[in-house]
Amino acid sequence: MLLVVPVVVGAATQDVTAGVTAPIHQFIDGFNSGDVKSAYAAYASGDVVIVDEFAPHRWMGPNAAQDWAADFDKATKAAGVTDATVKYGAPTRTVVGTDGAYVVIPTVYNYKEHGKAMTETGQMTFVLHSENGAWKISSWTWTGTKPHAVK
Repeated sequence: MLLVVPVVVGAATQDVTAGVTAPIHQFIDGFNSGDVKSAYAAYASGDVVIVDEFAPHRWMGPNAAQDWAADFDKATKAAGVTDATVKYGAPTRTVVGTDGAYVVIPTVYNYKEHGKAMTETGQMTFVLHSENGAWKISSWTWTGTKPHAVK
């Protein structure tokens, strides 16, 4: 009987982690493929907070995701950035409560700057909450190293 308990707990933990990471994957996969409708659907209704490395560095409110995307587009065009994608790994930390969750994932941001391949390793930290039975992103932040040319 004792051998069954860890297997059941492990499976339950995987299900909870998968549920919490689903909107994170949806947002990043939507970003990577240009599917903004899918990316925006990963966000919670109401106020959202986003912190990123380009100006103005912080977006808040019910349209934070759309405002961030518009500013990202402006910043990347001004810098000559194309082919931007984010690769992500399994969470390095996941804390799940009844209606809130905190998830940290390793990331690599790859892009071309004036045709030159660039990369930036980092991590994204997400805060999610349960909304109508589904996890939704209410906040995220990007923390990355200084971008450098791909060797």
